[in-house]
Amino acid sequence: MSTHCNLVFMLVVTLYGQVYAGRIFGGHEVVPHSRPYMAIVRKHLENGDVRYCGGFLINQDFVMTAAHCYSSSYTVFLGVHDTTALNDEVQQIEVEQSFPHEGYNKTGYINDVMLLKLGSKAKFTSSVKPIKLAEYDDKSLPNPCIVCGWGRVDNENTGMSSKLMEVDITLVSNEYCEQQNSYCSEGVNGPREGDSGGPLVCKEGMVYGVVSAMKNSPGHKLYTYTKIPDYNDWILSIKEKTVIKI
Repeated sequence: MSTHCNLVFMLVVTLYGQVYAGRIFGGHEVVPHSRPYMAIVRKHLENGDVRYCGGFLINQDFVMTAAHCYSSSYTVFLGVHDTTALNDEVQQIEVEQSFPHEGYNKTGYINDVMLLKLGSKAKFTSSVKPIKLAEYDDKSLPNPCIVCGWGRVDNENTGMSSKLMEVDITLVSNEYCEQQNSYCSEGVNGPREGDSGGPLVCKEGMVYGVVSAMKNSPGHKLYTYTKIPDYNDWILSIKEKTVIKI
């Protein structure tokens, strides 16, 4: 019981004390544990501070997130819906090794994807399950889509949401997105900084992208998502590197 109390206390204090864990604007609360692939990625900084990103479980061994969420060490939380709730469904797992894409460019958020190898296998339950990665990109936009996160639900400075929220988005095509080779959405509603690393879930319930960056212009917000189908070979190579050969 004390372990769960400490876990919830740490999540609540850090989520409300620092606005890092994601800001879903214009969204709604998800049905509890209906998004069992969602992960909270706690980053441990060298100065002792912690920051948060989103992430998602792709198998028992790996969580995917954004490369710009890179840090010296991490803890992953699985099975979370309400950060204030005490239950035995939450799994807290240390990360054994991180694999940011070697071609990541922090100036343009190019190749903004990272795999986190868990120190122990995630236990699949009704509230913890992996999500399937989209394997092919037929150059069409896989609408409709959703993004999820724990964060502010409006433009007021009301702190973070304790419950997992999601928002419906529509992907758009424009010259900037094509140059970046990214999926994009635009408008007021959507993810913000700190919600990075969360999944872009589209048709057939597969994850097509990783929440990457937001571009501001007068009266306009453009959100970019790293295209997962472009990284299937890279993902496979990372998995093969970590296979234990007996």
